[in-house]
Amino acid sequence: MAKWTAFPHAGEYTHDAASLRKLWGRLHAGDAEPMPGDARVLEAWALFHNGEFQRAAEAGLKLGPVGLNVAHKATCIYANYLEKKEKVKLDLFTEVAQRAAVQAEQEPDNVNAWYWQAYALGRYSQGISVAKALAQGLGSRVKEALEKTIRLQPAHADAHIALAAFHAEVIDKVGALIGGMTYGARRETGLSLYREALRLNPGSAIAMIEYANGLVMLEGQGQLKDATALYEKAAASEPLDAMERLDVELARAELAD
Repeated sequence: MAKWTAFPHAGEYTHDAASLRKLWGRLHAGDAEPMPGDARVLEAWALFHNGEFQRAAEAGLKLGPVGLNVAHKATCIYANYLEKKEKVKLDLFTEVAQRAAVQAEQEPDNVNAWYWQAYALGRYSQGISVAKALAQGLGSRVKEALEKTIRLQPAHADAHIALAAFHAEVIDKVGALIGGMTYGARRETGLSLYREALRLNPGSAIAMIEYANGLVMLEGQGQLKDATALYEKAAASEPLDAMERLDVELARAELAD
């Protein structure tokens, strides 16, 4: 595995098993990942929360099936925020999507096997263009995996965000009529999913960011004021780990632009 770009605030987060046990519910309010009983898996999660994404991914993969979800998340968050080379980014998303698809076949009740498959495919689709991804049939795979995630775990806030983004992206790219008839995308469904995500995880900076983007895609430029307010709230959040720090910095960068 080639060396990944380092988290730019290395050393600022120093979670360990004890702090993760205390903060697990707050840190995983988005993905509803159960706290692991295996100390080795918890160590891999500590690496993730501290921003050591490559070490977390490698540690998770070495642990086999019990470590796959931390490997998926570390790889996806790294690829989304820190990888500069587009081909490498797309390759990482493809790797996770394939690995998580096999995992979901073997463990059909593993909620985040479905979620990380959908997340990776969704980010890959954005990378190659949503229109091209829809033509390749990736949209239906994303939608089905996210709906499966929510059926298995109705409190999965991040799956609500991602499914809302699916509805918004499709309508934004192909229009409400074709989006609805061909891909099952609905404006009201998207807005409802965003609201539910924020109800489930009200402090989530990424939920606020995605809702802001979705509002503009689904409701138009008239929602810019509300979207900006969501970005401002996200930017003012106090991050508890490396991933949240990247979310908050994304909001601040967007506002600065």
